Amino acid sequence: MSHPQPLRLHIGGETIKPGWKIVNIKQLPGVDYIGSATDLSAFPANSADAIYGSHIYEHLDYMTEVLKAFKEAHRVLKPGGAFLIAVPDLEALARLFLDPALDSGQRFYVMRMIYGGQTDPWDYHKVGYSLDILANFLGSAGFEYLERVESFGLFNDTSELTIANQRLSLNVRTFKPGADPIPV
Repeated sequence: MSHPQPLRLHIGGETIKPGWKIVNIKQLPGVDYIGSATDLSAFPANSADAIYGSHIYEHLDYMTEVLKAFKEAHRVLKPGGAFLIAVPDLEALARLFLDPALDSGQRFYVMRMIYGGQTDPWDYHKVGYSLDILANFLGSAGFEYLERVESFGLFNDTSELTIANQRLSLNVRTFKPGADPIPV
């Protein structure tokens, strides 16, 4: 009896990795599905084993889009499915920005992490996250437990960035309730 391949979605991704399907708002090489974090209607409810989103949820409007995106992830994940989220850590960035040891180039880089690179219409940040703010959004979307992690060990992307030995990313793992966590 053959078992279907696990469905693992990389929302906003660009890096091809075996076992992961890329969902991106832009049509780029390697993108499997054109779509957005706020509309995962291409995927049925309870179909994904894991969803990974690195530095995309800060690009959403905190009044309407963030909760909508997290509810979509909750809908698409199987019970026990993993939701892996990396966002700029606003607390760490604020501390770094005020650090007198940073030079102007480093401070400019930190500022870009706060406001976005602004290289295209999607590259603007609309919300800042601390662990408690992120936890409140996730709880409102139906997630019950989360843990902060140093690294997901999946992609060499923005979730791994550091400056002055300080990680710039708030990396959080949560699971859809209803079953034991599905390993990623």
